[in-house]
Amino acid sequence: MALFKKSNRLFISQIALILASCNNLKYLPANDALYTGAKIKMDSSRLSHKQNKNLTSDLLSLTRPRPNSKILGLRVKLYAYNIAGHPKKQSSPFGWLKNKFGEAPVLASNVDIEYNAKVIQSYLQNKGYFQAFVYGDTVIKQKIARAVYQVQTGIQYTIQEVILEKDSSSLNKAMTIGFSETLLKRGKPFDLDVIKLERIRIDADLKEKGFYFFSPDYLIVDADSNLGNHTVKIYIHEKQGIPGNAQRIFHIKDIFIFSNYSLIGSGNDTSRQQAVKYKNYYLIDSAHIFRPGLFGEMLRFNPGDIYTRSNVNVTLSRLINLNLFKFVRNRFEVDQGADSPMLNSFYYLTPLPKRSIYAEIFGTTKSDNLAGSQVTVGWSNRNTFKAGEVLSINVYGGFEVQFSSTQNGYNTYRTGLDNKLSFPRFIIPIINLNTTGAFVPKTTIELGYDYLRKERLFTLNSFRTEFGYEWKKSARMEHQLNPIAITYVQPSNITQEYIDSAINNPTLLLAVQKQFILGSTYNFTYNQLVGKQPRNAIYFNGNLDLSGNIAGLLSGADAKDGNTKYVFGLDFAQYVRVETDFRYYHKEGNTVWANRIDVGFGYPYGNSTALPFVKQFFVGGTNSLRAFRSSSVGPGTYEPADQSNFLPDQTGDIKLELNTELRVKLFSIVNGAIFVDAGNVWLYNADTSRPGGQFNGQFLQQLAVGTGVGLRFDISILILRLDVAFPLRKPYLPEGQRWVINQIDFGSGNWRSQNLVFNLGIGYPF
Repeated sequence: MALFKKSNRLFISQIALILASCNNLKYLPANDALYTGAKIKMDSSRLSHKQNKNLTSDLLSLTRPRPNSKILGLRVKLYAYNIAGHPKKQSSPFGWLKNKFGEAPVLASNVDIEYNAKVIQSYLQNKGYFQAFVYGDTVIKQKIARAVYQVQTGIQYTIQEVILEKDSSSLNKAMTIGFSETLLKRGKPFDLDVIKLERIRIDADLKEKGFYFFSPDYLIVDADSNLGNHTVKIYIHEKQGIPGNAQRIFHIKDIFIFSNYSLIGSGNDTSRQQAVKYKNYYLIDSAHIFRPGLFGEMLRFNPGDIYTRSNVNVTLSRLINLNLFKFVRNRFEVDQGADSPMLNSFYYLTPLPKRSIYAEIFGTTKSDNLAGSQVTVGWSNRNTFKAGEVLSINVYGGFEVQFSSTQNGYNTYRTGLDNKLSFPRFIIPIINLNTTGAFVPKTTIELGYDYLRKERLFTLNSFRTEFGYEWKKSARMEHQLNPIAITYVQPSNITQEYIDSAINNPTLLLAVQKQFILGSTYNFTYNQLVGKQPRNAIYFNGNLDLSGNIAGLLSGADAKDGNTKYVFGLDFAQYVRVETDFRYYHKEGNTVWANRIDVGFGYPYGNSTALPFVKQFFVGGTNSLRAFRSSSVGPGTYEPADQSNFLPDQTGDIKLELNTELRVKLFSIVNGAIFVDAGNVWLYNADTSRPGGQFNGQFLQQLAVGTGVGLRFDISILILRLDVAFPLRKPYLPEGQRWVINQIDFGSGNWRSQNLVFNLGIGYPF
């Protein structure tokens, strides 16, 4: 029966496709056909299967025009164009359908077979297939046309030898020194694109050696293919008549910085007369907006240094990353009065407004029936102490409302204040430390307060302060170190209802414990998704969190034996917490396979028997195990006895989470996904109130597993995500009954209400 239904669906879809095609064909002009694309027939037994596939794909991308687009196999936009007719007004519904949404038919008469064949043949010759031959023809059947190109590649020529022709000039000597890094390697295929890159490489190498005016156009690359054995010899030499300046090494003479430059009304550099020399550069700042020392930290070169492009680019990047300037540009000018080749450097900086106010508002919805909103109002003051400091103050307030009938009235209200002061440098006593890369290091001081009220339950007052450093080695590699990270959480107004509920669910008491964390944190991130993404990309984030280590050692705390110690009258947390988040992405066209492994381990000792509640791990929710409500899994095989009034947060000291997701572009801004999530949390020490929660050797048999599908709407500024998921394995069920695949019944309303979980989110889950 199922097979019959499946066959029916396939048959109906094929009929729909044929009907849609026929409907489009009847609108075609007489004696013409609908162009449906090109086909490459490759005739080369010397190519491997992978080479053949890649080369065929490259050649297809060269053919023009593109056929009409398809949505789920149908030319919907072409059909819309046809049925819209000839509307008189573009603003009418049919006008929009025809001119905005629709696509005009791509006709066979629009295809220039001979031109495409020449383009393909030229491409093959540029890739070393000098004996390539291409012949194209059009195949038309029932008013449907396809271009077919017969391609004979011949043997691809390889490089036998690369020769840099030499002379006695300083330019040629500089080229010779760096020629060992050439991209043209013996035995590699001849490739015109690589030759172009080699010219660019030589130019970049010379720019690092002071040849400011050199250009790749001053290089000539000749290839001799008459050697036999399908090999070429490549000769590289300088063009005749290169300008004199292009052959000279330039040094830096004077550096001028215009720190309050206006794009409107700023003409010649007449204001250079107001320049004040500070150490190694001249500053033009008549309004005294900046302290001169700020720019000395940004410059990566000094007067007398040889010009190097990398130092110039790093200096530009550092000035931009200060986030103080709206525009940053520079130029170089030959110093005509110098006895040797010298350049004067000019930096023009247009400041951003000193003060700014901004506001943000967003809504949230969660799989535990919570929905709400938060408003943040912020104020920032740039260049607070005239040395690039930024002071920001954010005030926020929000709420979350329960819509479930059993949880109605248990609403959450939050408000808080966050203050942050950042300095564009390392501030370390005694030591004078600075980075040399393109990114400016930051020292940050942060103070925050958060007020959380869970209606009819409890109130939490949280205070936090941090002092630390942020620095980057590259755009993909970032470090954050907070030697001081203090958090204090004070509960209050705990209701009798909450206390009574804790009798059946002792884990509820964890959320209302007083918490004092006196520690340090370190975070490292490596992200290959930044910038141009490779076909295979990884993301790694590692976090180390320490608390109470020095205080614990000095006091000799041991909570297990009842020997709890206090600082300022408060019992402090003592633990080591480590978490690693590793992700791997593989991309094929418009399809992405994303994977994540998230492992967390917390070791409570001394003054603690478990991690503080705010530091514990959880799984479940929109960005975790999407088949389970947020914080509803674990620890281990534990399940709360009573969930009638409100749901406790189920957390642990140890975490393992595994996710895999296949993302496919469907049409337009709509993408689809299918995913599988697995994970759980565990306790480090046994807890009689949560039986089955301690980590043991059977942890893999205690993983929760869920699967589902989703849609992603990519509207450029954000990605709106809708996922629907259901569990495949429930770890809290008796052993042997945890897999629930055989219970799946989409036709049952009772099953759907108990198992289907809808998640609405912003951005990808990982």
